[in-house]
Amino acid sequence: MDSDRPIPAGYHVSSLIDQDIAHIRRVMPLALSGDLAGPILPSHYWRKRLHNLLDTGYVNKGQLGEIDSLLRALDEYDLKALHAAVPAEGQQAASGRLSSV
Repeated sequence: MDSDRPIPAGYHVSSLIDQDIAHIRRVMPLALSGDLAGPILPSHYWRKRLHNLLDTGYVNKGQLGEIDSLLRALDEYDLKALHAAVPAEGQQAASGRLSSV
C-alpha cells in the first residue's frame, strides 16, 4: 500500500543540503590541493559555501556536525598554509642577504 502522507516541510531542502555537503566533502580536498600554482578553489570559497548552507535555516543536527567537520578541516588547511608560507618567506630573505654579500 502506498501512503498518502504529506512530505514534511523542509524535506527537499534537507535532501539538497545533504547532497551539497557530500559534494563539498568529495571535491574540497582535491580543489585545495590544486597544482603547483596553488589551490584550484581557495579555502575562503569553501568556507563561504558552508556558511551559506548554515544560513538556510534548514540544517539539522547531523548536517551541522558535517559542516562543522568541514570548517575545522579548512581551519587546519589555512593554518598549515600559513606555517608553510612563513618559512618560505624567511628562506627568501636569507637567500637575498647571501647574494648581496
